[in-house]
Amino acid sequence: MKKFVKILVSSVLVGAMALSMCACNAAGKKKSNGKIKVGIINNDPNESGYRTANDKDMKATFTEANGYEASFAYSLKNDEQIAAAQKFIQDEVDYLLISAAATTGWDGVLEQAKKAGIKVILFDRTIDASEDLYEASIVSDMAKEGDTAVSWLASQNLPEYKVIHIQGVMGSSAQIGRSDALNKKVAAESNWSIVQQQTAEWNAETAQQIVQAVIDSGEKFNVIYAENDDMAKGAVQALDKANISHGVGKDVIVMGFDCNKWALEELLAGNWNYDGQCNPFQASYINDIIKNGAKQKTVIMEEKGFDASTITKDDVDKYGI
Repeated sequence: MKKFVKILVSSVLVGAMALSMCACNAAGKKKSNGKIKVGIINNDPNESGYRTANDKDMKATFTEANGYEASFAYSLKNDEQIAAAQKFIQDEVDYLLISAAATTGWDGVLEQAKKAGIKVILFDRTIDASEDLYEASIVSDMAKEGDTAVSWLASQNLPEYKVIHIQGVMGSSAQIGRSDALNKKVAAESNWSIVQQQTAEWNAETAQQIVQAVIDSGEKFNVIYAENDDMAKGAVQALDKANISHGVGKDVIVMGFDCNKWALEELLAGNWNYDGQCNPFQASYINDIIKNGAKQKTVIMEEKGFDASTITKDDVDKYGI
């Protein structure tokens, strides 16, 4: 009987020690340096002024001084972003923060993250995935951005609308939202038409080439609808080269998105007509969710559109990025 008791006690002690070691190892693996480990997947910071501001905001927030161990991965390609997410899962991050290059294809890797106990927070852009696969979504309402811009354009009451539509990276939520609003309006109105619709993938030089090709073809147009400021800038360079007037009261209406400070200054000078805001500053909301347990599932950034005829210097200073 004594021998049995000794064996039982020994077994209990060994089991307790094993559980204690497992608990210590698990805690140590996750919080070995006392930091919250995050993997941040973003688009290329050189993509646009918006993206540069967005990346700067993330890096200013997710610092060691603020209690984080942050790793960053960048790509404009969905498959490369997904590969980066898989690497972060292998690295056992605590949080996975994603600004997706495209809206589809994320289910598998998000399920992997969920099984690993990693919390996912979307920022900037939405994805087509079940809400139970991510903790929160801090994003712009890209469809509303498009609707606001197209409503403004309709309010100009042109006899006819002949639009050069320069699109962003195809399949991104920004491109889908800004394109869909214009496509629906063109389909609904007999005096609206698309002269050219082509992606420049957010690139100014490519946008310039697209507009130059239309000019060379002799096709008439009176609206440039560019899905970001950099592409609008490239389009204007083609107009200037051809001595085609643009801006308030001129031959061609110029529209952009993002509200870079230099773009709003173009509105203030009357060289452009409209710029749609896309707010890049999501990091503080994400930090609040991680640190303070904020329970908001979806945060939609506040945004507006600016008209060259009403914009002020204060608007430029306050909203320009």
